[in-house]
Amino acid sequence: MGNSTQLINQARAFLLQRGIALPQGKQCFADRLPEILEDADNGLPDEMRALLAGMLAEWEVLEEKIQQVNRYLLRKAKASEACRRLREIPGIGVQTATALVATIGHGEAFEKGRDVAAWLGLVPREYSTGGKQRLGGISKRGNRYVRTLLVHCARSGLEVLSQRSDQLGQWLRRMLVHKDRRVVIVALAARLARIA
Repeated sequence: MGNSTQLINQARAFLLQRGIALPQGKQCFADRLPEILEDADNGLPDEMRALLAGMLAEWEVLEEKIQQVNRYLLRKAKASEACRRLREIPGIGVQTATALVATIGHGEAFEKGRDVAAWLGLVPREYSTGGKQRLGGISKRGNRYVRTLLVHCARSGLEVLSQRSDQLGQWLRRMLVHKDRRVVIVALAARLARIA
């Protein structure tokens, strides 16, 4: 996915050097670049057209590979009982469920859910001495990929989850009143890790 984004941004930069602005996003790239390549009146040199056509073809191959990987992950997630149970947790999708199962398996290595959140680096770093407890930002230790996925799950599910009438929804509403939104997102990610 990173290669796909890089390719899109590089093509946009080439076009911008020639005075043609292409909006951001995959869909705009897929829709507008063929139109730009076919337009003979836009002043693009033939070499630039060939380069951009090659980039479009390479991007289409990358997108097909991404779709293949997504289909594979979906099949694996449907076949795995652990992934199916994880996907029942609000906010956790196929990619996060398969990453959690691949990383921590069934969680036998952890005594409690809090240990999983700490292992992923979703807890505050503690600087305590002399009986005074000082908490800093999240420690960011552990598996960066899974931590990032859980934070994205929390960010995307925050609005829906905060409207629920269960304990999680009530907790989120209380947190949103008193804390910064980004802090609440990381706290929700830690809670999702504990639930998982």
